Amino acid sequence: MPTREIRSYLIDMDGVLIREEHGIPGAAEFIERLREHQIPFLVLTNNSIYTPRDLSARLRANQIDIGEENLWTSALATARFLEDQRPGGAAFVIGEAGLTTALHNAGYTMTEAEPDYVVLGETRTYSFERITQAIRLIEAGARFIATNPDPTGPSVRGSVPATGSVAALITRATGREPYFVGKPNPLMMRTALNAIDAHSESSAMIGDRMDTDVVSGMEAGLQTILVLSGVTTREQAERQPYRASRVVGSVADLIGDLG
Repeated sequence: MPTREIRSYLIDMDGVLIREEHGIPGAAEFIERLREHQIPFLVLTNNSIYTPRDLSARLRANQIDIGEENLWTSALATARFLEDQRPGGAAFVIGEAGLTTALHNAGYTMTEAEPDYVVLGETRTYSFERITQAIRLIEAGARFIATNPDPTGPSVRGSVPATGSVAALITRATGREPYFVGKPNPLMMRTALNAIDAHSESSAMIGDRMDTDVVSGMEAGLQTILVLSGVTTREQAERQPYRASRVVGSVADLIGDLG
């Protein structure tokens, strides 16, 4: 299929740059080449647990040098969305530092009394007490927002329940569906592009998942590049009703494109 000149990149993190806490071969060189050629980029993640500072340290531990300014999380996208929707609002939050810090920086107050929003994000230890409290606040009229729809997340012992699964529990109890801000919502793509002053027609999304990375990039008007270094095989990609603009083994295969 025809391709356009790529002048900026949005890059998924897990499965593209790192996998199981190890850097993917070629990832560090790819990022360094982007920096050498002054090509704008953001690294995206649906995980709302960590702050950009945390993620930068995690990547540098794998010899991938990415500063905080080049990281964009579903927590940051959620905070940007709420700041635009209801400036100076209040929220009851289930989540960790990545989410609460982003909301504080957006001017939001954390409260358990009559919040404008219940905001659900990722946490290592979901509390039944706080989930119950969220249900009651939503029943009382709070609007329901979730950072991302991922039903499970990875761990060294296997899958763990994630935001999407807990959101489903709350929806079943309240009858209220959340608004998911993170991928595959193209809103996350657009806010990321705005953050680096880039345009969809000259940008590409690199990811390892068809159902989040590729579909959200496609719906936001970006070129899409599927890497096979994460969770998706070529055969699985072919079974989807939509296609990536390009399929490569890993970001190492893209280094030559950067000159």
